[in-house]
Amino acid sequence: MAAVPARDAAPRIRAAGRQDLDAVNAVVAAGVRNWDLPERVKRLVLPSYCYTAADLDHVNLRVLEIGGEIAALAAWEPLPPEEMPERGPAVLLHGLYVSPSHHRRGLGTLLVEDGARAARAAGQTGILVRAQNGAEGFFTRCRFTRLPVRDEVRDYAARFWRPVS
Repeated sequence: MAAVPARDAAPRIRAAGRQDLDAVNAVVAAGVRNWDLPERVKRLVLPSYCYTAADLDHVNLRVLEIGGEIAALAAWEPLPPEEMPERGPAVLLHGLYVSPSHHRRGLGTLLVEDGARAARAAGQTGILVRAQNGAEGFFTRCRFTRLPVRDEVRDYAARFWRPVS
């Protein structure tokens, strides 16, 4: 029988590797199952949200471990210039998932702050996120500002921006 990690164990953030993909995708799947969508839609979209070894060549995937267990993850990638709300290079928070058993413990915030530090150190100007419905409160608490929709066809409805300088 596997040991259950202590809920008060210190979190550790690190880069994910190929060996982590099964655990990463289990957290992603648990997150998608909690979305406010019909079950059929969740089942159909889940494969497109899971990460593969090829994704590790394009996405900076960071995992947060507690007691050796992956409890949360954040995926970061360079932001295409046409999506930047401000001048200068920026980063896109491609995905942020926290295992439901670890919700409301500040793990998502720890990953956002980890990404903000890395973006600032790399000379990025800010972070853009395209959020799921219902995530506005979280991103507002993390000092993001909701961006207006300027192009109904191109813009994601729930986009948030946070300068990192």
